Amino acid sequence: MKTFKIAIFLILIGLTGNAQITSVTLQASGLTCSMCSKAVKNALERVSFVKKVDVNIKDQEYSISFKDETKIDFDVLAHAVEDAGFSVSKFMITANLAETSLTKDAHIKIDSSNFHFLNTENRNLSGMQTFRIVDKQYLSAKEFRKYSGFTNQACMQTGHAAKCCLHEGFRENERIYHVVI
Repeated sequence: MKTFKIAIFLILIGLTGNAQITSVTLQASGLTCSMCSKAVKNALERVSFVKKVDVNIKDQEYSISFKDETKIDFDVLAHAVEDAGFSVSKFMITANLAETSLTKDAHIKIDSSNFHFLNTENRNLSGMQTFRIVDKQYLSAKEFRKYSGFTNQACMQTGHAAKCCLHEGFRENERIYHVVI
């Protein structure tokens, strides 16, 4: 059994070894003026792994690029928006993927982040792909209820690896982001 777990882990690493997160676009809610937008931009720019933040004031969107060879933590970005007094209403990740096969409820690692793909049915991905985080703090409660109906796995409610994920090489309580394409 231990050999089987190690083999699955190595396969997962092989599938995602060349994958790289290139950028994030997030939308903040609650902004009422350009000063609000500037407060969010400044908060995001203070995050240690952020290279650049471009703002689209009209759509209340922030396009974020990252410093080379740094660990990206999406929760830190969401907390920066919250610390500025606002909330995240949409969080899109763009990644350059090596040939990756997905099935429903697939859990994969991209860079140092773990993702649970909710709405895929036997799909192959490669090249630049964009997907949305649908965890509680990244969208409205109504939207979360909708997306949480896509799976019955326990990790959806907690955002952390549970028994459903352990057989795929993840450690218990390891952070998992739930995403849709």
